[in-house]
Amino acid sequence: MLQARGNQTESAHMALSELCEAYWLPLYAFIRHRSGSVHDAQDLTQQFFTQLLSKDYLNDVDPKRGRFRSFLLASAKNFLSNERDRAATLKRGGGLVIESLDWQRGESYFQNEPADTMTAERLFERQWALALLDRVLNRLRSEQTAAGKSRSFEALSAFLSTDRSSIDYVAAAKALKMTVDATRVATHRLRKRYRELLRDEIGQTTATPNDVDDELRCLFTALQ
Repeated sequence: MLQARGNQTESAHMALSELCEAYWLPLYAFIRHRSGSVHDAQDLTQQFFTQLLSKDYLNDVDPKRGRFRSFLLASAKNFLSNERDRAATLKRGGGLVIESLDWQRGESYFQNEPADTMTAERLFERQWALALLDRVLNRLRSEQTAAGKSRSFEALSAFLSTDRSSIDYVAAAKALKMTVDATRVATHRLRKRYRELLRDEIGQTTATPNDVDDELRCLFTALQ
């Protein structure tokens, strides 16, 4: 996605819009932590994305060291700083409403986090990692369903992040009415595809392919 910087085509705008929709929850958690108010956080999040989607913000990303995650957080910090320094006379959001943002879901995610024991930045990083993993899982689920493997996916998806040594292939094989060897192969293929989609998803938020491994380490550190 960051390769779209400087390209003001409709496809580039749609790519940015899609990423914003996919990763708005971490921004809401960050702004909610900073604002302390549900309604202020909703208004500010709405206004931030309105500005992001209406201006050439991607031109500010350094392709040699930029990651969309870092860029988005830095932009949000700058935005909140400007908001504090400015007496807003216009309705926040400029009249544009991004209807796809599920505020109730965002607040539920925020309330389930131990926000009082972590910084707003730490909360953002953790929510970003969770949003990314959720997006990857949904992509994998869609692929498996389209291939007629939804039953297998539901039975084996619990093993995606499990250490191989702790996977109970016998129980899974019994549930799927497959042989243990076939279940082992199916699990291996599912885990392999999950890793591929994970790297692909991260690659959409980094400037170069070389950043993927480092970003992957950062995201899993955020979950610890």
